[in-house]
Amino acid sequence: MRLHHVQVACPRGGEDAARAFYGAGLGLTEVAKPPELAGRGGCWFRGYDAAGVVVAEIHVGVEDPFAPARKAHPALVVDDAGTLDATADRLEGAGFDVDRTERESFTGYLRFHTRDGAGNRVEVLAPA
Repeated sequence: MRLHHVQVACPRGGEDAARAFYGAGLGLTEVAKPPELAGRGGCWFRGYDAAGVVVAEIHVGVEDPFAPARKAHPALVVDDAGTLDATADRLEGAGFDVDRTERESFTGYLRFHTRDGAGNRVEVLAPA
């Protein structure tokens, strides 16, 4: 068994904020939703490895009423500390807050926490 995707929620009309965070901020690629699901709103993103294999997929779905996930969260792994820091810097440059206070609190990893454009918690890690 393996994980296919993680879904997070956004409020109606929150797709542009999701694109700013998951696309521009995290560097994931937006992919088209299947036609039978496109009318529901939201947007989907994928991360690929160097060989073009999908290694992460996040679906952002519209939820009404909406409440951001404050504790539950996706955790994305990058290759190294340099990429972790560059990702944090890119997110901050795009106006997202990055919390590095728990950087060394998870054995074997360096990490930070942030919140997407809808306020959902997101963790990004790299091997220590």
